[in-house]
Amino acid sequence: MYPVTELHTLVILRRHTASYFNLDQAEINAVTELLKRIQFSIREQDASVDAFNIGINDGEASGQTIPHCHIHLIPRRKGDVREPRGGVRHTIPGRGNY
Repeated sequence: MYPVTELHTLVILRRHTASYFNLDQAEINAVTELLKRIQFSIREQDASVDAFNIGINDGEASGQTIPHCHIHLIPRRKGDVREPRGGVRHTIPGRGNY
């Protein structure tokens, strides 16, 4: 794994499927609950965490390199980038500013 920030966490589905869109509702509910528990744990470990990005690369054109559904929970801290406005919109350079 190549963490983006300290405590960057991957949630990896047990059932093999390449796409988030193939998950059933029970899996989506379980992932959502797990993400909530992990973010709570991260905040307990590091009081400097102010926010999170949740990321899913779904398909080759999105940058998915591992063909197994997984979700990134990326802790963010004030000042970790010069201008955070636009967040995940910066995935495509020049498109995040508005």
